[in-house]
Amino acid sequence: MKIIAFGASTSSSSINKTLASYAAHQVAGGDVEVLDLNDFPAAIFSEDSEKTLGQCESAQRLLAKIGRADAIIVSFAEHNGSYTAAYKNLFDWATRIERNVFQNKPALYLATSPGPGGAKTVLASAVASAPHFGAQLKASLSIASFYDVFDVQNNDFKHDNSQSIELKKQLQQAVGDLVAEFK
Repeated sequence: MKIIAFGASTSSSSINKTLASYAAHQVAGGDVEVLDLNDFPAAIFSEDSEKTLGQCESAQRLLAKIGRADAIIVSFAEHNGSYTAAYKNLFDWATRIERNVFQNKPALYLATSPGPGGAKTVLASAVASAPHFGAQLKASLSIASFYDVFDVQNNDFKHDNSQSIELKKQLQQAVGDLVAEFK
């Protein structure tokens, strides 16, 4: 089973990329490819830039990777209650090539933040728009206060508090929902 995972952020220390990677690696026997949005640079989208540049090569490459996947895991970073500019820009370019960006693949949507909001606002937006862009959403989960529940150095949920143990169970269930049709 080929799984594409990425954090919708270009931060070099993205906790959303960490979460997406962690979730993808919970699939037993999965062939995981973790994408870095920094590898998909794109000019700022506008109709004028599209007329001048044509189709965006980075968006073409992203769509090709999604096309080769069996399932997709995205963890959304939140900037001021919305998508990061880098993700939204690449996504806009991709929709000009293929409206069904996620190509009817099973998807798991996640979001996390260091604060108590857990990026719930952007996750809600992504969940609401999923069917319009070809994502067969199987589950979604927001994780608030990431550093309180996840040990970044050990790349695992903390084992010393009930909240992190419960969130790990919820994430395992969400991953199970994602891959259930492949069993």
